[in-house]
Amino acid sequence: MKYLSSLLLFFIPFLQLQAQYFNDGSEDFQMDDPITWEAAVEKENDSIFNLVFTANLEEGWHLYSQKEADIDIAPIPTSFSYNYEEENYELIEDTKEPDVAPIYDQVFEADIIYFEGEAVFTQQIKVQPGSNPKIVAEIYFSVCDDEKCLPPDTERFNISIQDNEITEGFTNLEISEKDKELTEALNINVSGMEKFAPEEEEEGNNFLNIFLLGFVGGLIALLTPCVFPMIPLTVSFFTKGAKNRKKGLVNAILYGVFIFAIYLLLSLPFHLLDSVNPEILNNISTNVTLNIVFFIIFIIFAFSFFGYYEITLPSSWSNKMDDKASSVGGIVGIFFMALTLALVSFSCTGPILGSLLGGSLTSDVGAMQLSMGMGGFGLALALPFALFALFPNWLNSLPKSGGWLNTVKVTLGFIELGLAFKFLSNADLVEHWGFLKREIFIGIWVLVGLGLMAYLFGLIRFPHDGPKKRISKARFGAGVVTFFFVLYLIPGLTNTSAANLKLLSGFPPPLFYSIYDKGTEAPLGLEAYKDWDKGLEAARQQNKPIILDFTGWACVNCRKMEEQVWSDPEVFDILNDEYVLISLYVDDRKELPEEAQFNYMKPQGGIKPIKTIGDKWATFQTLNFKNNSQPFYVLLDNEVDMLNEPVGYTPKASEYLAWLKEGLAKFQETSK
Repeated sequence: MKYLSSLLLFFIPFLQLQAQYFNDGSEDFQMDDPITWEAAVEKENDSIFNLVFTANLEEGWHLYSQKEADIDIAPIPTSFSYNYEEENYELIEDTKEPDVAPIYDQVFEADIIYFEGEAVFTQQIKVQPGSNPKIVAEIYFSVCDDEKCLPPDTERFNISIQDNEITEGFTNLEISEKDKELTEALNINVSGMEKFAPEEEEEGNNFLNIFLLGFVGGLIALLTPCVFPMIPLTVSFFTKGAKNRKKGLVNAILYGVFIFAIYLLLSLPFHLLDSVNPEILNNISTNVTLNIVFFIIFIIFAFSFFGYYEITLPSSWSNKMDDKASSVGGIVGIFFMALTLALVSFSCTGPILGSLLGGSLTSDVGAMQLSMGMGGFGLALALPFALFALFPNWLNSLPKSGGWLNTVKVTLGFIELGLAFKFLSNADLVEHWGFLKREIFIGIWVLVGLGLMAYLFGLIRFPHDGPKKRISKARFGAGVVTFFFVLYLIPGLTNTSAANLKLLSGFPPPLFYSIYDKGTEAPLGLEAYKDWDKGLEAARQQNKPIILDFTGWACVNCRKMEEQVWSDPEVFDILNDEYVLISLYVDDRKELPEEAQFNYMKPQGGIKPIKTIGDKWATFQTLNFKNNSQPFYVLLDNEVDMLNEPVGYTPKASEYLAWLKEGLAKFQETSK
């Protein structure tokens, strides 16, 4: 069980990475529908009727049986439900499906019952004499081809038995007038959208950023006790143990290639997860339970780095790999040597991978993003083995293994400890618990910084520290840097303008989430409306344009914009004096009043329960602006006409100011 826990600790942060930044726009994701449903009523006699549901599938697509497959990762079974009312009719047995034998499915790599082409399902019912039941039949299903599966969907039929009338979708049997009214109210009929169609983001920069982040993580991992001592030992083994220098050189380079490939291969299962059901990775970054789980995991990682215990994979795994490497020669043996290194170094590399790959990157490429990060990490680990094999004299310049490696590991433990509170802060913000306000968060970081400083200056020690010696220059220098970092943090505890720690924007809670009375609950003391209707009314009364700010409590780039760009004096003045600011938090988990909760009817069919503030504004954004990323800024006049092209994260204050001025000029021109 403890080994399973270790594996979970290794992989959970990758889910958080994908979840926080996997923006596939599932609410508006459109593609050709490979399945269509039809319904019919067949009368056997005055009381017995057959409800017949026919699925027509495009070539290559599969619909799955109602019987759930007994495998770990299984397709979603088709299911039928009916608004059963005993006084009107009764169901006779279960819904019957085509009788087909199991077929091998390439997606799930198992024998599974599925249907191709056409599949007919039949439900027999007995109608009570003199009644005309109105039946709502609901079919829940998912379809797959040989490469991917689509997210599950629901088809509904409204059936009047005696009248033999069938309609698809929703009727007043399911959707109340309140649902209809509130659904219609979400659509504000923005004018000018067609002029400013959103441009596709370039993926190249996002790939490069996550690759470089992973590469930096790999360089850090090299300086840990699990990896660093292996470099000279392994390179010497290849260069001195081979028959000739050329053979040793090739083997060492091949060893590095295998290390890179192994870390890259670890990301491949997540490509399957993306295909099977992308929705499982959405919204995890603001899920309270998971953020608390991540907080606990990072605390565990931190104390592991402190040396109180080790998170390791089963020793039998590395022993078996080592035996394979010894018994199998040639290329296969080198591969097993690389795999052994990956396993035995897990206690150092696992936490670093989990921390760095959970960074603040924006992309909508899901598992591909993870592969780039893992590739960068693997390349950084692999490079030394190849380079030192090419230039063996460099080995003499490497510092000797010793206590400094444990110092690096403990320092990383303090960093893990500080990062853990970011996850706890996310949970606190979206639930509005209020116990981790900005100053308390910064105070915790001050204490962590003081602890690290005390360790670096030799005032406190940990279990794996060697005999006390004179502090090295490098360690003393790191302690001095930590001291200045703590000094930088201290103004963040005050209620002054110096509390805006721009270098850390996005990590602490927002400036207005404070123990001090800030006057407003908006960034920098600005006045912001958190409701669209109230903000629109204010804009009309003041005859000002609107800046619509789609933001989130746990949105890192939103905080950077507020604390680094909005704080620019010219930007602040134009926001404060010329615009009405409406900030809508799409991740707010606070429930709406009961009278404001409703079932939103999606334009493409289906419903989405709107229960929280975040549900409402996230749907409002995707419906009206065909976008679901944050931050996202829209300039509108008070008649809901777009003034210019919306923008997202814009780190240069001058560019953002020019954008604001452009919208203001357009408003002044059209309002004359």
